[in-house]
Amino acid sequence: MEFLCYHRDRPGSLPVRMDLLEAHWSHMDGFEKELIARGPTVAEDGETLTGSVHIVDLPGGPAAARAFAFDEPTYQAGGYRDVLLRRWRNLLGRTMWEFPGGLGSLGEDSALFLVLGLGVPLPLDAERVPDLAVPADPGGGLIAYGPMLSDDGTTWLGTAAILRAPDTEAARSVLTAADERYAAIEAHAWGPGGRR
Repeated sequence: MEFLCYHRDRPGSLPVRMDLLEAHWSHMDGFEKELIARGPTVAEDGETLTGSVHIVDLPGGPAAARAFAFDEPTYQAGGYRDVLLRRWRNLLGRTMWEFPGGLGSLGEDSALFLVLGLGVPLPLDAERVPDLAVPADPGGGLIAYGPMLSDDGTTWLGTAAILRAPDTEAARSVLTAADERYAAIEAHAWGPGGRR
């Protein structure tokens, strides 16, 4: 089962994150084959860390996902203010490392973003569920895309995407922004993660 895990930083937690960076990477090394995407989110200044996102395919289901999220060393040390953990469906069927053209070839006219559409819960089979199909991607910027679901996979809770876009508004437009079925749409500057 695939899951999206977004650890949101607690204000002032940068020293904790830096002290535990090697421990964080070591924890994630244990899931290398299961990772679909990973990387930090940053504030508008492009440098201040605001969170850490991981999309992972775990054979153990929700219990394995909770262990993945809550055994993470920075979480254990109190470095995160909260954790968004949702079952997810990989509609692109690839990892970030399989993104055509690679992630290192960004021009000055684009950046990378995590977009979270936090939905009003709906039965997954409802005709009213937005953004269940991969959107048209004329710029080829979609890195990861899929719905966020309840643990049992029967309820739609939103949509998550990682993409290349010229700016925050363009990134947000990957979702049906005017739709009342989203309680909120967040766009966060994002970068590929892992050992340097």
